[in-house]
Amino acid sequence: MDLRTEIAQSWRRAELSGLSPASSVERLDVADVDRRSRLLRAASPVLDELARQLAGTRFCVVLADDECRIVARRFSERSVELALENISAVPGCQFLEERTGTNSLATPFETRRGVSVDGDEHFLEAMKQFTCYGHPVVHPTTRRLAGVLDITGPAGDANPLLGPFLRRAVADIERRLLDGAKLAEQQLLAAFQSVQHRACAVLALGQDVVLANTAATELVDTADHRLLRELGRTQRGLGRLRLTSGTPVEVRVEAVSASAGLLFELAPVRTSSPVVSRPRSSRGLFPAPVDERLRSAGRARRRVLVSGEPGAGRSTAARVVAGDEPLHEFDVSDVVAGEAEWCARVEAAASARGLLVIDGIQLLPPLAAVRLARLLDTTTAWFALLSGPPSELHGEQATLAARMHRRIELPPLRERRDEIPAIARTLLRGFSDSLRLTPGALELLGSQQWPGNLRELAGVLAGAADRRSAGDLTAEDVAPGCTETAPGAALSGWEQAEYDVIVRTLRACDGNKVRAAKQLGISRSTLYNRMRALRVR
Repeated sequence: MDLRTEIAQSWRRAELSGLSPASSVERLDVADVDRRSRLLRAASPVLDELARQLAGTRFCVVLADDECRIVARRFSERSVELALENISAVPGCQFLEERTGTNSLATPFETRRGVSVDGDEHFLEAMKQFTCYGHPVVHPTTRRLAGVLDITGPAGDANPLLGPFLRRAVADIERRLLDGAKLAEQQLLAAFQSVQHRACAVLALGQDVVLANTAATELVDTADHRLLRELGRTQRGLGRLRLTSGTPVEVRVEAVSASAGLLFELAPVRTSSPVVSRPRSSRGLFPAPVDERLRSAGRARRRVLVSGEPGAGRSTAARVVAGDEPLHEFDVSDVVAGEAEWCARVEAAASARGLLVIDGIQLLPPLAAVRLARLLDTTTAWFALLSGPPSELHGEQATLAARMHRRIELPPLRERRDEIPAIARTLLRGFSDSLRLTPGALELLGSQQWPGNLRELAGVLAGAADRRSAGDLTAEDVAPGCTETAPGAALSGWEQAEYDVIVRTLRACDGNKVRAAKQLGISRSTLYNRMRALRVR
């Protein structure tokens, strides 16, 4: 059977994960579902309207969250419910390609694109009875994947209007997510203003908003926000913990609303009081879920595609995957010296022990990509392919990437602002054990855009360490490497999203502001005003 490119690539990923068409989906793990999640609150009215419009048909609607775990279903016939249960499409079940093959939940989740899958295009035999269309739901503010929406029916009932119908529903959910975020920010601000003048430190943490009074600014480091969020997930009322500075504090935790965020009141306590210490972690430079996926791929010796912007840590990620195994690195930029010779060196290394790392596959010439793909098909060697963002992979490069067992995308540093202090301390320890970053220096570092990501931050810290061999690194010490030499107010989640869209559009238009304004659908004066407000250079 001739398969469309996106379906063929999905089948290849399923095969590399160890699935066969006869694999069973009857015993997939089921976890609890958060019925109060922001996604479900935004999507429920849309799902109800879809169910009304589909009443009397044999189609059903399925919603999965940002882990591709089913959180809601809508159907009008008992036979549809039974059909879903037969393939484990029940609330709490996680649909990933490595477990369920090609389908309209797992494949849009993997590719971040809308996908239709009809009958025999499903990888697993158990799912060939269905026709379905799935589309990712992306949060309008953070641009992160919020979930996947799917419409499924019998294979004989395929309809070309399913795609546009579902995309309109996805747009409605995304709009409601944005409206809910705005309302949540208003609720959080009102709760913070009602208590901000108390004598203790007061801190409010929303999904994309941080509010703090003067006492909280002096006491709490941005690296403590993650610790406080973790405490807030499990506790209300009074609790105790130790901040990253070593200061033990008593914390009162209050939920502002189901979605707005958490309000904290903190006061230092005597060290003789029992505290909950912040767990130590050696997983320094990457978010914990990303770090765990890298290490899991290494333990299972899975072939992995690591993608990300320049400087995001792709080579470091490959070393995490390799663990204690030898590393054999090949840079695609060396191909210009001789394509055949470069390919021959890679092929010769395929028999060596350890991890073979190919850096920069988005730059591979087509013939070299085909030759490397053939090598992957004919050897059991362990490979890690490193690339720029997935959108940069096309043609033979995309086909090559589809042969990887795992795909792991490294987030840019600008999306990890609350982690920058901890990351900066980790990087600084690589240059000196006798240096410490002051709060002013951390504030300045946290205000930067970091287009060069981890590599750029490491360069700034290395320069500062060269200028001062011991003691405290102040804002003045790190300023020479910073674009903005004074810390400005941190952008809100919505402003950060605006900033990113404007920067990407200007880059795509080669800096031409007239073309960029036209592409964004705004006037040139509006673009100039937003660039000034957001400090876009």
